[in-house]
Amino acid sequence: MKIVAKTRTQQGSGASRRLRREGLVPGIVYGATAKPQSFTTNHNDLWHSIQKEKFHSSIIELEIDGKVEPVLLRTYQSHPYKAQVLHIDFQRVDPKVPVRVKVPLHFSGHLESEAVKKLGGLATFVANQLEVECMADKLPEFIHVNCSGLSATKRSIHVSDLDLPEGVAIPQHGQHDLSVVTVKIKNASAKLADEQA
Repeated sequence: MKIVAKTRTQQGSGASRRLRREGLVPGIVYGATAKPQSFTTNHNDLWHSIQKEKFHSSIIELEIDGKVEPVLLRTYQSHPYKAQVLHIDFQRVDPKVPVRVKVPLHFSGHLESEAVKKLGGLATFVANQLEVECMADKLPEFIHVNCSGLSATKRSIHVSDLDLPEGVAIPQHGQHDLSVVTVKIKNASAKLADEQA
């Protein structure tokens, strides 16, 4: 994905308001060994990009005055009730340094699993994204979670159960092995006995 921008020379809240009236979004890019650089970009193009899931978890090409560099979206501010982006921040990517990015989880197979289809369980998706650590060129657009193995005896899937792409790791942060999906089944043993009878 690519964002085309121009160097921003006007600073301050008054200048930002004028830029927004002109259909532009002020932003800044920082990180790596270069100095922070302020820029402006077209609001409508940026708005449509932000609506795409992969924009939030992919390496983006940021072109400022014709110079392109790889960046990650770090944060953006939106208007409280208008469909308007007020400001956006990007972080430069160093190809030699691992990045930490939250990527979305895509779930499948839960409706066909024994826990849901045969035992009438209700699947709860505990997390919809997960922070990963990897080199920039290994960054996955999403992580697939196969829930087809959920059953009477296996009612949850943990981070350690995930099949991660090569070169991708999960930072620990001192946390336990968190669940990403769980199934609640009422009278699971009785229902399973009925199914096997």
